[in-house]
Amino acid sequence: MNRPFRTVDPATGETVRDWPVHDDPEVGRRLARAVATAAAWGDAAISERTDLLRRVASSLRDRADEWAALMAGEMGKPLPEGRTEAGKCAWVCEWFADAAPDLLRSRPAPPPPAETLAAAREEVAFRPLGPVLAIMPWNFPFWQLFRFAVPAIAAGNTVLLKHAENVPGCAEAIEGIWRDAGAPDGLVANLRVEVDRVADVIRDPAVRAVTFTGSARGGRAVAECAGAALKKTVLELGGSDPYVVLEDADVERAADTCVTARMVNGGQTCVAAKRLIVVDAVRDEFTARVVERMRERRFGAPTAEPPPHLGPMARADLRDALHRQVTESVAAGAALRLGGEIPEGPGFYYPPTVLADVPRDAPAFREETFGPVAAIVPVRDEAEAIERANESPYGLGGAVFTRDTERGERIARDRIQVGCCVVNDFVRSDPRLPFGGIKDSGWGRELSEFGLREFVNVKTVVVGRPD
Repeated sequence: MNRPFRTVDPATGETVRDWPVHDDPEVGRRLARAVATAAAWGDAAISERTDLLRRVASSLRDRADEWAALMAGEMGKPLPEGRTEAGKCAWVCEWFADAAPDLLRSRPAPPPPAETLAAAREEVAFRPLGPVLAIMPWNFPFWQLFRFAVPAIAAGNTVLLKHAENVPGCAEAIEGIWRDAGAPDGLVANLRVEVDRVADVIRDPAVRAVTFTGSARGGRAVAECAGAALKKTVLELGGSDPYVVLEDADVERAADTCVTARMVNGGQTCVAAKRLIVVDAVRDEFTARVVERMRERRFGAPTAEPPPHLGPMARADLRDALHRQVTESVAAGAALRLGGEIPEGPGFYYPPTVLADVPRDAPAFREETFGPVAAIVPVRDEAEAIERANESPYGLGGAVFTRDTERGERIARDRIQVGCCVVNDFVRSDPRLPFGGIKDSGWGRELSEFGLREFVNVKTVVVGRPD
């Protein structure tokens, strides 16, 4: 018998509910429905698709408390952050409901040279691919799915969701949100299948494309399988985002922003500020400010009142892995300035932690740290800061802090090797802007017009002149 998916409360470590996995016949039925629905949905009027998006947005906003409680119980997100996540999912629905009609409209080709015998009409059309398999992580259990699914559905595709095994209730709820909003049966289908069965789903002829958000190791496995089956992929993988603080930065603002960026979702996000690369001239002041701000961050049960700044980590193994990175970094020469000890008692809590003087061979520099740990890396000047920022296999997000905005823009645009780089602020996803990385952080883009067209057939249509 297959092992069930399990909801474990991160605040207590107690099992809440087991969810039976879907056997092969049930998976086959869901794939078949996705194919059948794709045929009709791809031909549906764009107004029908956008009306559905608006109804889904209303449900997300109206029931935000319910979705927040579900996230808190399955992966430890404090209630205010869960409500914010639900609201952001509604925003992406509303943005694409407004933008998709124009972005999906067929485009006329550029005019041909005058001496060329032109066809009657030449255009580029955007047609859906069909069922797209989404393999999603637990850290933003609603947003990660919605930021892919909304543009994919707007474009006429159907969605097969293989969610993380520790958030089965969120996966079930997401399928229900679309169904209750009037989506046709099979438009969004939850697949409770174990990791070792995912390759079979990818290879199934019903699946036309795959999107994956997760680790680089997982991304390589998905890319290998999908590539062998000649299926389009978008991969949004890990990150070790560099936040560069230059000698002319507003140090107080930089430190406050870096702490905020490090502690979003308890540090459990791919675009958190993971390596704080600080020039020597301001490093002592910056470090003192970061320690002060991190010490103010209170952790506790995600449903507590008043709400904590961060809840427990999502799983015990994740906390253990993070603690290993901290202890090994200290052994490699990093200075532990705050935290770094697993608290006693139930639940998967880890305190806000600051590592200073982090060397290049420490795990806190070399690896992605997924949790409330700030790693401060010393550098001499701008040149060394950029070198250290790019000295990573990852390339997802980054930031630069300087009072000279032209200098910051130049570094952000031309020097730091990431998919998104900001000046005097922190990285966040936005429906209007493309989101994704380079190097080991993956390929392809989500959101904006670029994400909308990832899972379409960009189709050339030529109509010849009648004889």
